[in-house]
Amino acid sequence: MSVYRVIDVIGTSPASWEAAAAEAITTAGGSVRDIRVAEVTKQDIVVGDGGGLVYRTKIQLSFKYESE
Repeated sequence: MSVYRVIDVIGTSPASWEAAAAEAITTAGGSVRDIRVAEVTKQDIVVGDGGGLVYRTKIQLSFKYESE
């Protein structure tokens, strides 16, 4: 039997929602081991003062829980 933990992460990118999602997963993968599923739960865009766009993707990551 296995137990999985779920966390929320948000990635950002000036290019696209896909790039923001990839950034979130890649960055989280640096400190979370054994990521199994990434589910997009929300997407939005922040419009900067100069009109620049920042795409944000909120993701729920699940990974195998390791007891201490």
